[in-house]
Amino acid sequence: MLTILQPSVLRDDPHDCTDAKASLSLLRAFFDTLVRVDGAKVTPALATDWSVSDDARAWRFRMRPGVRFHDGAPCDAEAAARSIRRMAREERGVTLGAAGVWAQYLGGADIRAEDSSTLAIDLAAPVADLPDILAQGFIAAPSMLDALDGGNPAPPCGTGPYRFETADETGVTARAFEDHWNGAPSNPTVRWQAEPSAEARVERLLSGEAQIACALHPDLAATLPPQDFTRVEHLDPVSIIFLMNAAEGPLADARLRRALAQALDREAMCAAGRQGAARPLHGFMAPVALGAASGRKLAPDPEAAPKNLAKAGHAGDLTLTLDCPTRLPDEAQALSAELARQLAPLGVRLDIRLHEDREAYAHRVRRGEIGDLCVFDSSPLSTFRVLYEKIDSRVQGSWWQGFSNAEVEALLDQGRATVDTPARARIYARAYALLEEDPAWLTLYNPVQTTALAGRHESFAMPSDAVLDVAALPRIDL
Repeated sequence: MLTILQPSVLRDDPHDCTDAKASLSLLRAFFDTLVRVDGAKVTPALATDWSVSDDARAWRFRMRPGVRFHDGAPCDAEAAARSIRRMAREERGVTLGAAGVWAQYLGGADIRAEDSSTLAIDLAAPVADLPDILAQGFIAAPSMLDALDGGNPAPPCGTGPYRFETADETGVTARAFEDHWNGAPSNPTVRWQAEPSAEARVERLLSGEAQIACALHPDLAATLPPQDFTRVEHLDPVSIIFLMNAAEGPLADARLRRALAQALDREAMCAAGRQGAARPLHGFMAPVALGAASGRKLAPDPEAAPKNLAKAGHAGDLTLTLDCPTRLPDEAQALSAELARQLAPLGVRLDIRLHEDREAYAHRVRRGEIGDLCVFDSSPLSTFRVLYEKIDSRVQGSWWQGFSNAEVEALLDQGRATVDTPARARIYARAYALLEEDPAWLTLYNPVQTTALAGRHESFAMPSDAVLDVAALPRIDL
């Protein structure tokens, strides 16, 4: 049995919102979605093709014929509609206590089967980036939905490349679904096993106890003999950032936010936080996102930073409060200390407040109960979602911290109604430029991780979202 070591193994409700790569790896093994998104590219899955109206509101998806769920039920347009309608409910899409993530986009929509092969989604408002949402719209068997809605635990049952078999406290076991529409995967049985220690993941890989280890620091993965293991180094698109409180206090002044951004040395942040295993984040999204400013470099500006600080009335004398968790990201304290070091020459001091309860800390951030800054991350690989959920002052989403920019919001409105993808990318690129001049966050970096596989597999690559696709794994000898 192929054994995959992950920091955790969680079995989430398929219609809640998660950014946990360990969870998404399982969900994508058991369930399919209408479409798949890799960077800015959208490809068919359960839907073979689709169309959208010019106003980005009326969507039609043609279902792949002959597909069946693991329990034998047909996966037709009505079955897909049931899952998408459940996903759209206010109490679903939960993430850290913030319900209704998907309802922001699908709420009020008419989601129905026009016939057995055509799924219709008529949105209440235009969403040209709907594939970004539907790429996490897992289509589950109606029998599973009935059990979940009845309050009963339900084994995963979808149309995915693997069929659920067993689960215990440490892991989940699955068997290849031989009748999968995209062909049976290469490895007949798989077990995802939780191993929180990265060092232990490497040791168990070396001992032959496991064949794949995820989420390794490149320096640790480098200890694996290259003749015996494939080490795939890849960008993790999660954005490590400092959120800035633009609702009240000193950072409500855009000139001061700009001054901090101009003082920031991102290369030094990469060194402090990840010993260099990171790539500086020069925009509010990872470089693979739609419209991202790929290739642009924001270097420190030691002349402009003090000038903007003085314009904001804080020349040489300012104390900012920074909230910092002790984990997730685990390097948060090192990043806070590095920011304090970088800002000290400007006369800016940091009062750093540590938070040991990470979940409580996230809820504080969601409620806007931060000082002037806080260490956080941004995970969706969707430019539209991040602009809408985290930056738009009209929405005031769960992680919004008081920022407002009418020009950025006008571009968001324009982008969400533009169905032509290259044109939409150009619109979002303009939003990137505006957010460099008026930053909502201090963006630091995207981590670089390594996934290690037993044996030599030169053609294997990780997808842009850094979620292990078990069905795409090469055959690995046990």
